[in-house]
Amino acid sequence: MTGETARTEDEAAGPAGQPETAAAASDPKPSTSLDRELAEMKDRLLRTLAEMENLRKRTEREVTDSRLYGVASFARDVLGVADNIRRALDAVPPEARAHANAGMKALVDGVELTERELLKALEKNGVRQFTPHGEKFDPNVHQAMYEVPDPSVPAGSIVQVMQPGYMIGERVLRPALVAVAKGGPKPAPNAASGNDNKAAVQDS
Repeated sequence: MTGETARTEDEAAGPAGQPETAAAASDPKPSTSLDRELAEMKDRLLRTLAEMENLRKRTEREVTDSRLYGVASFARDVLGVADNIRRALDAVPPEARAHANAGMKALVDGVELTERELLKALEKNGVRQFTPHGEKFDPNVHQAMYEVPDPSVPAGSIVQVMQPGYMIGERVLRPALVAVAKGGPKPAPNAASGNDNKAAVQDS
């Protein structure tokens, strides 16, 4: 009776113990779970560091742009002063300068010095003047006022600058007012086309 009871208890314990063993085997190991959590934490940390670095670079760029382009409105107003100084100098013909008295020469020299100092102050703040005479017309930085028939230069070349342009950093503060040549020299025909013409003449 005692043996049968023990055997019955063992048989009952056997099936009951197997699910427990299977469940224990299916549960993730503590080390695997920790490794997964560590990998997730590392990934989040790297993403956060990358976002912080992007934010730092963007902030530096915005500060630099603000420092450089923040004076754009003021500089644009000052350009009118520079234009008037240049007009005053251009109003004095070379003959008058050559025969001017000491007082007139001193006045002209003083105005020229003022213009140089003004341009130097603008350049110190990132504003530079450009005079594109002889360059190819670029609608991004030049404003064409009219065309000039001039077969001595390639079509599209700037032959006259009515008003210099200004750049601030890499941006156009004011385009240059220019006159553009038209009707310039045509491109020379290539050798292949010349040979074709000769062949056509011979065939005819």
